[in-house]
Amino acid sequence: MQPALTIIVPVYNEEESLPVFFAAMDEFLAITPLPTEVLYVNDGSSDNSPQLLRDKCADDPCSRFLSLSENRGLSTAIKAGIDHSHTTLTGYIDADLQTRPEDFTAFLPYFAEYDMVNGIRAKRRDSIVKKISSKVGNGWRRFMINDGIRDTCCPLKILKTEYAIKIPFFHGMHRFIPALVQLEGGRVKQIQVSHYSRMAGVAKYHLFNRLVGPFFDTLAFRWMRNRHISYTVAEKSTTDKTL
Repeated sequence: MQPALTIIVPVYNEEESLPVFFAAMDEFLAITPLPTEVLYVNDGSSDNSPQLLRDKCADDPCSRFLSLSENRGLSTAIKAGIDHSHTTLTGYIDADLQTRPEDFTAFLPYFAEYDMVNGIRAKRRDSIVKKISSKVGNGWRRFMINDGIRDTCCPLKILKTEYAIKIPFFHGMHRFIPALVQLEGGRVKQIQVSHYSRMAGVAKYHLFNRLVGPFFDTLAFRWMRNRHISYTVAEKSTTDKTL
């Protein structure tokens, strides 16, 4: 199969950011060396985001969207995007433009050797509260599962779709995508990407769900990893017999 890329963009009440995001994504689509499409996943938005997506996808052959019947959260939006990705590579970026699509171009050369590339946000442009809560959450996760991932929640990722469809999904899964790829035997490359202040709209997460959710999700992941089934066939008969 010819290499191609689907970029998943979860959208929840981002009507202020979307017009600028569309322009930034169009700039990336003009320079990407791979056939690329953008899949917007409307996660039950209650603002004008759905209409903006309809208008964009009606006029752009490289863009399509799907709308969930209700708001189900980031992990579900990413899962829905993976379920509807039909290319060899699947990427993910947030619609708030705190990371930029053009940084995806630096990811693509690594897929001859790696199964996933994960961004590391350099010089984060976040509030003090968000920086502290992220540092605490990342520290707790690394202490508990020791996956070697510096910025697991960076909203700039590309992975081979064959791994994306294999990894188990649960609420909070988006915090563990690199570790889940490693659990399936995949190799993860980490590279620095630019980070910017939010241009418009408001963040959808606060101190409570940045700390309490990751605390319990990490325990759940550790439980699942300890019981993960993995095997390699050493030998089998040369003919398969059917009854």
